[in-house]
Amino acid sequence: MDSTLNLSALGAHLGLDLAAVSVLTFGVFYPRHRRRELVPAYLALNVALFAVVAGLGTVGGDGGLALGFGLFGVLSIVRLRSDALQHQEVAYYFITLVLGLLCGLPALGLPVAALLSGVLLVVMYGADHPRLFARDRRAVVTLDAVYREEGALRAELARRLGEPLGWTVQEVDYVRDLMVLEVRFRQPEPSVRRGELSIRRRTTRSRTIAPSHPKETV
Repeated sequence: MDSTLNLSALGAHLGLDLAAVSVLTFGVFYPRHRRRELVPAYLALNVALFAVVAGLGTVGGDGGLALGFGLFGVLSIVRLRSDALQHQEVAYYFITLVLGLLCGLPALGLPVAALLSGVLLVVMYGADHPRLFARDRRAVVTLDAVYREEGALRAELARRLGEPLGWTVQEVDYVRDLMVLEVRFRQPEPSVRRGELSIRRRTTRSRTIAPSHPKETV
C-alpha cells in the first residue's frame, strides 16, 4: 500500500514538473526568443534533476548519500558560458533547474510545490516580458576613431545608435585608430524615427532634379 501511495505521489509530482517546464519552455521562452536548440537542453536538465532528486528522496542510507554527491557533481559540471548565452537564457536555465528540484522533493506537498512553481513561472513571465524595457538594447560597436573625451564619445554613440545608457571599452587600437565597445543604449521612439525619415525624404526629393525632355518638332 505504501509503495502504491509513493508511486501515485511521484506520478503527481512528475506531472506537475512536466506541466510547469512545458509552460516555461513552450509558452514563455520559445515564443519570445525562438532558440530551438535550447528547448531540449531545458527539458533534459529539468527531467534529469527531477529524477535525481526523486531518487535521492526515496533511497535511504548510503544510496541517498551517493545520490547526493552525484547531484552535487551534476550541478558542478554544468558550465554556462556568457559568450554563447544571453543573460535571460541563463535565467531560464536556473528556473528549469529549480523547478526540477522543487517538484522532485517527495517530502514537499503537491500544493506547496504547485504554488512555488507558479510563483517562479509568474516571476519569469513578468521579468522577461517584451514590453519591459522594450527599447533598451545591447550591441558591440566598432568606431573608426579613438575618443578620449567622454562627451564626444557619448555624442557619437547617440548619433549612431540612440541614447547611450552605458558602455564598456573592449579594445583600443591606436595603430588602426579604432575602438571596440559594448554599448547599452535606448532606441529612439518610432515617432522620432518617422520624423527623421520624412525630413530625409523631403531633402532628397528637393535635391533631385527632374530630367529634361527635349521637345519634339514635327
